Amino acid sequence: MSDKVDIHQQIDDVKQRVAKVLELASSLGTDGAEVALSRQQGLSVGTRLGEVENVEFTNDGALGITVYQNGRKGSASTADLSDDALKKTVEAAVNIAKYTSVDDCSGLADADRLAYTPKSLDLYHPKALTTDDAIELALACENHALAYDERLTNSDGATLACYEGFKVYGNSNGQLVGFPSSRHSLSCVMIASDGDDMQRDYAYTVNRNFDLLDTAKFVGQKAASETLSRLGSHKLSTCKTPVMFRADIANTIWGHFIAAISGGNLYRKSSFLIDALGEQIFPSFLNIEERPHIAGALASNAFDSEGVATQDRDIIKGGALETFLLTSYSARKLGMETTGHAGGIHNWIVSSQGGDFEAMLNKLGTGLLVTELMGQGVNVVNGDYSRGAAGFWVENGKIMYPVAEVTIAGNLQQMFKGIVAVGDDIDNKGSIRTGSIIIDEMQVAGN
Repeated sequence: MSDKVDIHQQIDDVKQRVAKVLELASSLGTDGAEVALSRQQGLSVGTRLGEVENVEFTNDGALGITVYQNGRKGSASTADLSDDALKKTVEAAVNIAKYTSVDDCSGLADADRLAYTPKSLDLYHPKALTTDDAIELALACENHALAYDERLTNSDGATLACYEGFKVYGNSNGQLVGFPSSRHSLSCVMIASDGDDMQRDYAYTVNRNFDLLDTAKFVGQKAASETLSRLGSHKLSTCKTPVMFRADIANTIWGHFIAAISGGNLYRKSSFLIDALGEQIFPSFLNIEERPHIAGALASNAFDSEGVATQDRDIIKGGALETFLLTSYSARKLGMETTGHAGGIHNWIVSSQGGDFEAMLNKLGTGLLVTELMGQGVNVVNGDYSRGAAGFWVENGKIMYPVAEVTIAGNLQQMFKGIVAVGDDIDNKGSIRTGSIIIDEMQVAGN
């Protein structure tokens, strides 16, 4: 692994190379060009039942270039970063542009929206970890899980992964920026048996800073506990009932919302929220804020993949939709301005007022707690929602027994309006910081 001085020197060297690529593109008569180069190195170790299953070292990089010429666009990429390969890649992009259709909406992001001097967001925390150290941690995690209960008879293993790298982005508007980042994770997957019943579940921890990961013991025992809790699963009779999505599953609901307000679906008229800007689509107590500059957060970024500066913004305020999520291209197609969302969202924070997990169960009363979703039965065009699910049946705020092999169904428009509470049991392991959510009623198909 490189140290901080080394990686910043690498970034400076790559910036010079990117600048030369942009100069070459300009010399070939392009109207504009943008270049992104990323490099990553890391170590991943997997163990299963006390044995080392795999040890993988990663050290790779790639450069991608997009050129614009008379309204036409051409892109090419290469993993070979030699001068000759870079020259051929630029020439290939220019040649491809000759054969593409003219599109007045294509082109670089507007120069006045770019992040020319982005601030550091503390995203780089390399860890000097030997292979032996990594194996020891993965083995410890799995061993803690296996020792938790005699019904844990098998394992799909534990995995420790540590990665670090950097990205450099430049364009012919004079932007040339880069930053280093790291990401570390530890996961464990267990299998429990009780008679003919066999269940599988997992737990994981992830952070940019290795020292902030949950311990191997915590992850192993969490995986064990989650797996054991699923033994003795029941099916349900078909019914309509309130549904609570546990915090680590609730982000999927927000993910469907993201798809519905993303520019690509909007200009293609493939979303049930095409005309929803300014409309009340959630209950008035619900707010969603985007905070791209949280130090050390997993989804922090000072600029998007087009170089556009990210900024704090309200997504939902008082239940109403404040903004779409637009790239430069989709914004031009819609006659709007980019929101800096090329490449995805940046740290969403969903407001909470429902109390902790136990308080949310009390609010649910009697209904279905969902802890796993399966399948992809979601139609963003009309909002129809249908997915396989597993979890627990709850009565009077108490978990009664595990549930499996059911399908939950509804329509996202009604589901959004039917949210009655968002919990304080925030899950921070992704780009959406949300607690559990309760929806007043959904169709549950079982026996």
